[in-house]
Amino acid sequence: MLVIDAEFSGLDPRAHSIVSIGAVDFADPERQFYGECRIWDGAHIMPEALAVCGFSEEQVRDPKKQSLEELAQSFHRWVEQSDDRTLAGQNVALDRDFLNESFRRAGLEFRFAHRNVDSHSVAFAYFAKKGMPLPKKSDYQSALSLDKILTTLGLPPEPKPHIALNGAKLEAEAFSRLMFEKNLLPEFAQYPIL
Repeated sequence: MLVIDAEFSGLDPRAHSIVSIGAVDFADPERQFYGECRIWDGAHIMPEALAVCGFSEEQVRDPKKQSLEELAQSFHRWVEQSDDRTLAGQNVALDRDFLNESFRRAGLEFRFAHRNVDSHSVAFAYFAKKGMPLPKKSDYQSALSLDKILTTLGLPPEPKPHIALNGAKLEAEAFSRLMFEKNLLPEFAQYPIL
């Protein structure tokens, strides 16, 4: 399982671009990936999306940064070293769609499968198993954000601005605590398992 987090210039994989990718190989958590890139020529930018990840428009257009295609190729090489290429993360379908679109733009045939492991679903099952009330935004919508999942598990909220590798590490730690009730990464060992 590859726990991923990516940051984008917006929310539409066909109109916006990845600006950074972070990943942790759950089976070998010391094997990690982080890369940043400039957006592809013509990609749209939502200022609020850049505010989340702390990048400026100048940074995501910087010609000195590697291209999206180069980042996609580098990440693909990292992915190929893993036996289990199941993606996992918070709202992982969006990350998957951006990655697959980036692979297409880079001319790569590889695509991630549609079956993924989403932290919301795993946390939902964890809450049910523990008999914990599910936090709700409304009568029909849960409020299981990543920060809510993390703090329920005794972990700190994701630091701001969001950095893709930080997100991937926190998500990997959350999966370990949700599924196995144990610590995964040494940097989170100081936080007791709740």
